[in-house]
Amino acid sequence: MSGHSKWSTIKRKKGAADAKRGALFTRLAREITIAARDGGDPDTNFRLRLAVDKARSENMPKDNIERAIKKGTGEDKEGGAFEELTLEGYGPHGSAILVSCVTDNRNRTISEVRHAFSKAGGNMAEAGAVAWQFDRKSYFSFPASVLSFDKAFELGAEAGADDVVDGGTEIEIFGPVEAFKTIANALHKAGVQPEEAGLRMVPKQEIELGVEETLQVMKVIETIEDLDDVQDVYHNVKVTDAALAALESA
Repeated sequence: MSGHSKWSTIKRKKGAADAKRGALFTRLAREITIAARDGGDPDTNFRLRLAVDKARSENMPKDNIERAIKKGTGEDKEGGAFEELTLEGYGPHGSAILVSCVTDNRNRTISEVRHAFSKAGGNMAEAGAVAWQFDRKSYFSFPASVLSFDKAFELGAEAGADDVVDGGTEIEIFGPVEAFKTIANALHKAGVQPEEAGLRMVPKQEIELGVEETLQVMKVIETIEDLDDVQDVYHNVKVTDAALAALESA
């Protein structure tokens, strides 16, 4: 599972172009809007606080953040058009893929995601066909330089985490959904600002493919991630160090 944070870092490096940043701001704004439906105060709405923190870490302008919050709270009526949608499918070599979307046009999003799957030799699946292979987990990732693995392990154990993974330069913490706030508060108290924090779908079992086959799957995932309505893509392929090196040089 530790390949995820390294892959995210590679994506951030590759996504420095203005066009990519504009698409990133759109995704971040939608995430804030959805979160703000449960309240517009980040101090009491934990999901909103995380979404805002993520936007700030990507240097999203304050005005954009405030506008996205107003859409979610109803002060700006545009936000009411968005809905969350999870789509399922199979990629190359039997890979299982979940696609998390926020959209104002359900039919358009389904059509675009289906096209991306079929273009890559995969196919969309019925609801539930793939999701059973994943568990919903609390997830945190931060640089190993800010907290040692031993201290992170101790913090995670005390906060109710299921697993703490040493990824070399990154440390990842996985836990039950209900432990999310406890773990987040423990990290905050320890002075750790996660690079990633949220609820994500984690595969119950990963499949290991060859480097070339892994690259084929990741190419499909990148294509899907580039769609405007897609927020996150989850998969069950183990991304090895060799595959990460190939992805970084691609």
